[in-house]
Amino acid sequence: MSRADRMRQILETAFQPSLLNLIDDSMKHQGHRGWREGGETHYNLEIKAESLSRLPRVQAQQAIYRVLKSEFETGLHALSIRVIV
Repeated sequence: MSRADRMRQILETAFQPSLLNLIDDSMKHQGHRGWREGGETHYNLEIKAESLSRLPRVQAQQAIYRVLKSEFETGLHALSIRVIV
């Protein structure tokens, strides 16, 4: 299973989003810190979930980082987050 598939599964389980767009932007960061051959290091996330929309922006992002902790520990370097309310 790819990192993107694992992340989608984790996010869907944790937040039951009505919208989830996850894009691997690793190739745009080639040569930058944290980049690895094969990608799966830099992502953009758009998510709409009722449970997140009730939280202030920083707390919503922290909740996402918490559920994706294992991915950050195994090579995910950067995640740009847009919570849609």
